[in-house]
Amino acid sequence: MRVRESGRTVGVKNESTVQEFVLEAFPVAQHLGGLLFLVHLLAYLASIMGNVVIIFITWADYHLQTPMYVLLSTFSFCECCFITTVIPKLLSIFLSGRQTIPFPACLTQAFFFLFIGAVIFFLMAVMSLDRYLAICKPLHYASIMNLRVSFLLIFLCYSLSFILITCLMLTVSQLSFCGPNIISHFFCDLGSLIHLSCSDTRSVEIYFFFVTSFVILLSLVVTITAYSNIVITILRLPSAKERQKAFSTCSSHLIVLSLMYGSCVFIYLNPKQVDRLDSNKEAALVNTVVTPVLNPVIYTLRNKQVHQALRDTLFGMRLKK
Repeated sequence: MRVRESGRTVGVKNESTVQEFVLEAFPVAQHLGGLLFLVHLLAYLASIMGNVVIIFITWADYHLQTPMYVLLSTFSFCECCFITTVIPKLLSIFLSGRQTIPFPACLTQAFFFLFIGAVIFFLMAVMSLDRYLAICKPLHYASIMNLRVSFLLIFLCYSLSFILITCLMLTVSQLSFCGPNIISHFFCDLGSLIHLSCSDTRSVEIYFFFVTSFVILLSLVVTITAYSNIVITILRLPSAKERQKAFSTCSSHLIVLSLMYGSCVFIYLNPKQVDRLDSNKEAALVNTVVTPVLNPVIYTLRNKQVHQALRDTLFGMRLKK
């Protein structure tokens, strides 16, 4: 609190005396740096490979060029971008300990982390609506959902996310940072960054809470509503085998959704995040490491249609040789 007051009395505004920040990450686990580096590198590569396969198969096989798979391939692309904003820096921290990051680079990383994260949440809501229409309104699905509509929804997800996060980052960029400069996280988490400012951050914290709450809760409400209707429709299926198959798919989807929403609710839906900055690091690992690995497996790599498309594509490539 003393730091904030001294910063205001000096009258520093719109000018940062701090030129770089230090990412502290996990000091207690520094002796396990090599092992953690290997584990997270393998998880990163597995996630990238799984998502790239989904993107490649979707656009290589015309049978999969449907709204559902277009949304999934866009989701996979965002997942690749999302983890790439964070994991490479985390890997370097595991190898060399603390890492410094310049102030502009810190703001840039925070922007892309939140921007792509917001796109992912909106896409999950859109994908839930797509599944709701396909399962609960099959006769009307083709007339409501087509490639044009899916591309329009994707554009809206990107546009809304860009506007919200850009406005948020512009307010944060106006803050003054007079020291300290140690971020107790493995990336430039905006909550931690705001806490380090020597300016009056109350309005920024309120706006940050509003933006994150709006993104998460809007997506969560749409997803819960869609899957609730899907579950009700499945329960009405006459065949026990069909119900079991449908529940198997839905349950795996809901596990990943629960992990992602649960960790983000814990991190962001709390107006006073200062008390939980340390525990936020562990929760953030769920979104940046665990769910990106599970998503390709859960959403499409278990899908028989994707398996067939992959076999057909590989067979076609062999024939061309």
